[in-house]
Amino acid sequence: MIEYKNVTKTYGANIGLEDVSVRIDKGEFVFLVGPSGAGKSTFIKLMLKEIKPDSGSIHFDSLDITKMSNRGVPKLRRSIGIVFQDFRLLPKKTVYENVAFAMEIIHMGPRVIRRQVPQALSLVGISSKASEYPDELSAGEQQRVAIARAIVNNPSVLIADEPTGNLDPETAWEIMRLLEQINLRGTTVVMVTHAKDIVNKMNRRVISIRNGRITRDEKKGGYGADDEEIGGAGLLLQGRLSGL
Repeated sequence: MIEYKNVTKTYGANIGLEDVSVRIDKGEFVFLVGPSGAGKSTFIKLMLKEIKPDSGSIHFDSLDITKMSNRGVPKLRRSIGIVFQDFRLLPKKTVYENVAFAMEIIHMGPRVIRRQVPQALSLVGISSKASEYPDELSAGEQQRVAIARAIVNNPSVLIADEPTGNLDPETAWEIMRLLEQINLRGTTVVMVTHAKDIVNKMNRRVISIRNGRITRDEKKGGYGADDEEIGGAGLLLQGRLSGL
């Protein structure tokens, strides 16, 4: 589904990724780990075609997105949902309106919106909060809204950027169970995280990046010593809502 072939991306003298080759198959749940500055942000931005590689190719399904014209980018990003650490909800819109907005900006019709938004809210267990505003919700509830917004257009891939970073441990595990449920429905999940306990307990595929290179790729892996955070902020993507 997603394949990087000998991908290199540099920023002047700094390396983003160096000769990276990796394949993520449909329906996988993958943890992307490594310290800040390791190349995780570059990996995701290349997938979203926010930046272009210096060399190599990236395939999404049957498409070589490195050769894709700008006209094809919106369609690509509609296939990718994004959940951020800081939720990024619109404060003056209700829960329902926040999720519906992800459909409105790709010009989906009112009938489709009225059908799919309640389904997404039900899936994340927050139907009763549809008329409330973000500041009336707990952090865990806000993250559930963010997940509903990310999946309402039925993306084939869900990128979760530190989705548990602002949550207490109990709520974090609730969100992880929800992401696991979404994955079991067929959505490929790529989760960027520094949460050692979650990675170790989930026992899913782990791709570790350090200094722009993949240093470890394990089908059932854990968090390694080389993945520890050295300092600085976590990954902050510059993508649009729901990957648009």
